[in-house]
Amino acid sequence: MSNTIHSIIQKQTAFYQKGCTIDFKSRKQRLEILLKSLEDYTPEITRALKKDLGKSHEEALMTEIREVRKEIEYTIKNFQKWAKIKKVPTPVTLFGSKSRIIPEPLGKILIIAPWNYPFNLSVMPVIPALAAGNTVIIKPSELAPETSSVICDMISKNFSSEEIAVIEGGVDETSELLNHPFDHIFFTGGETVGKIVMKAASANLTPVTLELGGKSPAIVLKDANIKTSAKRIAWAKFTNAGQTCVAPDYVLIDRSVKDDFLKEIKKSVVSFYGENPKESPFYGRIINDRHFERLEKLLKNQKPVTKLETDSKARYIAPTVLDEVSTESPVMQEEIFGPVLPVLTVDSINEAIDFVTKRPKPLALYVFSENKKNSSEVLLKTSSGGACVNDAIVHLSSHHLPFGGVGISGMGAYHGRFGFETFSHFKSVVSSTTKFDIPLRYPPFPKWFKKLMNIL
Repeated sequence: MSNTIHSIIQKQTAFYQKGCTIDFKSRKQRLEILLKSLEDYTPEITRALKKDLGKSHEEALMTEIREVRKEIEYTIKNFQKWAKIKKVPTPVTLFGSKSRIIPEPLGKILIIAPWNYPFNLSVMPVIPALAAGNTVIIKPSELAPETSSVICDMISKNFSSEEIAVIEGGVDETSELLNHPFDHIFFTGGETVGKIVMKAASANLTPVTLELGGKSPAIVLKDANIKTSAKRIAWAKFTNAGQTCVAPDYVLIDRSVKDDFLKEIKKSVVSFYGENPKESPFYGRIINDRHFERLEKLLKNQKPVTKLETDSKARYIAPTVLDEVSTESPVMQEEIFGPVLPVLTVDSINEAIDFVTKRPKPLALYVFSENKKNSSEVLLKTSSGGACVNDAIVHLSSHHLPFGGVGISGMGAYHGRFGFETFSHFKSVVSSTTKFDIPLRYPPFPKWFKKLMNIL
């Protein structure tokens, strides 16, 4: 595999250096091929997602395939506008010159994808990378082997490895890739591996985008629409069996409305998945045994208000809402990344804000309130990668918003134009006239020169 990786990187380097990725026509063609490939492979993708994560056909279309298709179509329509050379003002001290900014591709891009949305998060960053004129190597997650295989087949049959290549495998293959110099590394995953990626990238001074995670809070204030809030939080939390980086990790709710909220969220779970979610075609499974066992441990000594049921053979954990959770319990010490939702009470908006600000900055924050002043106060006094008011997770589906973390939840962003900018270098250029030459720029300088510089 080491020789294969080395060979692909050499081919991509030569391909890029020949200028084969630069012109807009070839960029557009690659995006159109990617779009057609997506359409052709949709049945295989949905089947793979069902095998890997138990995703229903409908959920696969909604959360994986549709989002990628929308991003490709939007990028095809707009990337040439993003790539235009931009003229900017020139200061008087550079009289006779013109200034402009030229977007140019970075070169070779490495994309390391996670397992929770294994198609979406493998292919979504490829779109702006191609639009910006780069070559790409994709490393899908080995924990979603069926989807990884489909991605490899789809890409290899529609692109040359000089343009886009897929490297399957596990830790050894990822480590080998990280030993090579790239022009940018885009990683989606957890904090622990993110640190490994960043450390490896530093050896070659390779810039990184890290899409990580964290404990994203949902704050429900006493003036919230409790029924709608509970329904939207339940949907955001239990989609993909809670294995979503921006899923609400826990709820901070005003004590006065907690009981009503718990009643409504229990109703929402039943309305989504029935009395027995295990039999629902719309409820997923935990990715593997290791994560199942980790989640099962988090449930020990907790007080569920929904039916607690687990099945290790099926890797099934029912949608579980916990009440009276201690801040010191294991479930509050790590990102849950599963269908377990702790509910903690607060007595004021200030207590909720204080709780959040004393912890690492989350990837997302959700505030539910019918009072704009209150929701604005929460947004102003907290920091998070993204946020929603009276909703959850929907912000990542907008082309017009950058998606990314802050602090320990990540660095850098993508989606829409922001992805194009992530995979581009904006080169500053000054073009000067030769029709005249101002002698004052050259030494020796006259005595009055210092006074002139102070005036300017």
